[in-house]
Amino acid sequence: MSVFAALVDQLADLLHPLFGTAAAAAAIVLFTALVRLLVHPLSRAAARGQRARAQLQPRIAELRKRYAKQPEKLRKAVLELHTEEKVSPLSGILPSLLQLPAFFLLYRLFSGGGDGLLSHQLFTAPLGGRWTDALAGDGMFGPAGLVYVGLFLVVAVIATFTYVRARRTAADTATGAGAGTGTGALGKVLPLLSYGTLITVAVVPLAVALYVVTSAAWSAVERAVLST
Repeated sequence: MSVFAALVDQLADLLHPLFGTAAAAAAIVLFTALVRLLVHPLSRAAARGQRARAQLQPRIAELRKRYAKQPEKLRKAVLELHTEEKVSPLSGILPSLLQLPAFFLLYRLFSGGGDGLLSHQLFTAPLGGRWTDALAGDGMFGPAGLVYVGLFLVVAVIATFTYVRARRTAADTATGAGAGTGTGALGKVLPLLSYGTLITVAVVPLAVALYVVTSAAWSAVERAVLST
C-alpha cells in the first residue's frame, strides 16, 4: 500500500502546478484512470464474451422450449451448443472477476491512504472526510457540501446513461431470446442498480468517492464504445 500511496503522492506533486490544492484529488482521478487502462484488455475480452453469449440466446431459447420437461437434456444440449460455437458459458464474467483485486486495492488505498494523502482537499472538502461531515459543517450548500452536490450530479448523469443503455440491452436480449415475464421483470430491476453509486458516494470518504465516480464514468464510456 505504501508504494501505491507514494505513487499517488508523486502524481499530486507533478499536478500541483496545474491544480494547486486540488492536486491530490486530480492524482486520484488520474491514478484510477491509469489502472482502468491497464485492465482494459480484460474488459475487451468480457465484451467479446458477452456479445458471443447474446448471439446464442435465440438458439438457447429454442432448446428450452424443446426440452422444457427434460432439464438434464437441456443442460447437455446447452453445453454442446457452447462447445460447438467455442463460447464459454463464463465468457464475459471471468475477466470482470479478475479486475476485482485491482479495484479492492484502490479502495483500500483511498480509504486508508494515511495522512499524506487524505489530509489534502478538493476545494474545501477534505479527502478523508465524508458527506455527513460536510453536512455537519456548513450544510449541504456550504463550500464542502457543494463539492458533494457536484459529485452527486455527475453520478446521476452517469447512472442515467447506464440505466438507459442497460434497459435497451435487456429489452433486445429478451426479445431475441423469447424471454418470459420473469426475465423481463429482472431486466427492469437490474438497471436500477446503477443508481447505487449515489449511496456509495454519500457514505465513503471523499477520496474513495472520487475513485468510485471516476471508475463509474470509465465503465460507462468503455461499455458504450465496446458495444458498438
